[in-house]
Parts: sequence; structure tokens; C-alpha cells
Amino acid sequence: MSEAFHVYDERFRSMLLFNAAIEKIATGFRWAEGPVWIGEQNCLLWSDIPNDRMMRWTTNGTVDVYRAPARYTNGHTRDRQGRLISCEHGGRCVSRTEYDGSVTILVDRFEGKRLNSPNDVVVKSDGTIWFTDPDYGIWSDYEGHRAESEIGACNVYRFDPASGALGIVASDYERPNGIAFSPDESKLYVADTGMTHRPDGPHHIRVHDVIDGARLGPGRVFAEIPNGFADGFRLDEHGNVWSSCGTANGVAVFAPDGTPLGKIDLPEATSNLVFGGPNRNRLFMTATSSVYALYVAVRGNKTV
Repeated sequence: MSEAFHVYDERFRSMLLFNAAIEKIATGFRWAEGPVWIGEQNCLLWSDIPNDRMMRWTTNGTVDVYRAPARYTNGHTRDRQGRLISCEHGGRCVSRTEYDGSVTILVDRFEGKRLNSPNDVVVKSDGTIWFTDPDYGIWSDYEGHRAESEIGACNVYRFDPASGALGIVASDYERPNGIAFSPDESKLYVADTGMTHRPDGPHHIRVHDVIDGARLGPGRVFAEIPNGFADGFRLDEHGNVWSSCGTANGVAVFAPDGTPLGKIDLPEATSNLVFGGPNRNRLFMTATSSVYALYVAVRGNKTV
């Protein structure tokens, strides 16, 4: 097995393919983030945040600009109707791309105050949109527009498009970042990247029990990334968590109980990932200036 793979638990070995190699499928970006798979178009979309554009890679190997300017989009997912849901640093909002290509702002304020800069997002099976709102997009002019926070906090929110209601589901994070549900949606995982603002800040993933489908129980630390931080992540069909490692360069994999299973090394700081391809068995990883892909022996969770 390649030196790029570190096996901490034998269960990880069964998740890898002995004859599959890591491929660099695109490069030339400033900070690649927010990958999302669009199956009906056989393509991957992602954000190149500092360059204010969204990129597209298709299975025939072509790479082009999908949207520019893109209002400094970061994380993306899809709703239950297949529409693209995006977190916009520049717009300080969560938006939706309609079937005709037009963009609708879904939510940009909480109790009359502008959001900071929505970062990552997941859509629950009931259609509600759960997203994180740290201040990275207003921290400087590199990934958005520098500004003071009107809310004065970095929260995790639940938005109901049907009613327009927006509520805080977690308010005790320093910099909430990646977000994903367990396959049965009984748990919500959220990364805290507070160490980007202070060296001894949090660099872990917390997990919450989902109560009545709409509220969260107290969060507990699920896993920590040594020498790096958990940014974006996804779960596979078995509930294992595949997390980017930030400055630890690569992807760390954890069992549902938090046991470290293994790590995939990449040559660059790694921001996010998504499972894609016709069988959801191709792992696409965004890492600073490039996008990498790896076929694996598991499938991604159907919940996007």
C-alpha cells in the first residue's frame, strides 16, 4: 500500500483499494474549498475563494470556470430538489441556484443583523438548511470583505425555507466550520477551527444529538486533528467520518465512536472533501491550490 496511506486500525485497510492511486485532477487555485458533486452532469463544483470564482471539473477531464464573480462562495451542498445551496462570504448569506441558473438569497440576517459569512452547509431530509457562520469572510479582504460582526458571535443555525424561520442551534463555538449529519440524522457533527485565531484554540469535531429533528443536545468532542484542524468533512455509508486535516495536509478517518482509523496524506493543506461519481465511491479532496481524487472501497452517505 502507498506511503500516502497510514493505517491506525485494520478497519481502515478495508476502506481502501490496493490498486487505486491519488490523482491530481485540477490545480492553479488560491484556496480551493466547498466541493459538491453534481451527478446528472457528471461534474464536480468547488470554490476558489480568494479568486472569487466557482470552478467545474467534468469526468472527461476538462476544467473551467463555472461562475465568476461568485460573491466569494465557500461551502456548497444540494437541496432535496437537486438545487445548489451555497454559503457566500461576499454576500454574507446562504443562497440557492435555481434551475434556470438565477440565484436566490435564502437568508442573510438574524434578528435584523447581517450574518458574518456563512461557511459550510448541509440540508436535512425535511428540507431544513443547517449552516455554520464564523467570521472568516469578514476577517480580511482575502476571502470576502473586511467588516465588523453585527451579531458579535459565531453560531450554528437552522433555516426552514418553508416558513422562513431562522434559529440558533449552537452558540458555544469559537469558529464553527464543517457540518454534516450522521446517516440516520440522529447526530450532527460540527468542526471548530478556533485555532486559526489563537494557537491554543479548538481544532476538533464535536457531535450533538439531534432532538425532535430540530434542536441539538450539548456537544461533546468527537475527534481532534493532531498538528492541524478539522475543516470540512463528510460521512460514509457506515457512519465513519472522513475529515480534512487543514495544515496537517490530508484526510483523517474516524469510526462512528471516534476511534482514529487512518489518514490519507496530501502534499498541501486540505480544506474539504466530498464523495462523488456514479457510485459515490470516489473521494474528491480540495487542498489549497489543487483538487485530488481517490477511488475508495466505501460509498459516501446519501445525505448530502
